[in-house]
Amino acid sequence: MSRTAITTRVAAGFTLIEVLVALVLVAFGMGAVLASLSSAANSTAALREKTLADWVGLNQLATVRLNLQLPAIGSSEGDVDDYAGGRWHWQQEVEDQGIPGIKRITVRVRRIVQETTASSQQSWLATIVGFRGDALASANGELPDWSGTPFGGGTGTAGTAGGTGSSAQLGIGNNGTSQSGSTSTSTGDSSTSGGSAAPPGGG
Repeated sequence: MSRTAITTRVAAGFTLIEVLVALVLVAFGMGAVLASLSSAANSTAALREKTLADWVGLNQLATVRLNLQLPAIGSSEGDVDDYAGGRWHWQQEVEDQGIPGIKRITVRVRRIVQETTASSQQSWLATIVGFRGDALASANGELPDWSGTPFGGGTGTAGTAGGTGSSAQLGIGNNGTSQSGSTSTSTGDSSTSGGSAAPPGGG
């Protein structure tokens, strides 16, 4: 008598524990992705705020530089309303650099979030450092000549009575190089580069 083995095929699948573990891993992965996206968004917003604060500080520094009067040493502050959809507060500090006529200007800028928020509790977004000298002055009415008229050359030195006179000549040789020569005259004698002329009646 033969025995026939009957095999049963059991359907394979995931258990409940495996499914739960997979869901936990997916949740951690999605949380990391969302955290990265949020950090990137915050970084972009912070860079925008810092860029706008830099512009406010540069505008204030340019205003001080365009003023013909040197700024007084000390601290000052003010507000900028409705710039890039917000209000900004700047603080300016002028210091003596130790060099005559040179001032160091430091401008700090932050955004005004709420009227009730104390200014000391807000951090500065940008710090701009520049220098201001006393080389600027008001226009005196003299305008430069842009007609292109060349400047006139100098004149030689004329000799006085009984004295000597000299003149300088500058020429261009045949080979394109510059050549210079000089002649001198005096009362009673003459000299050349090649030799000297003897007086009449000489031996």
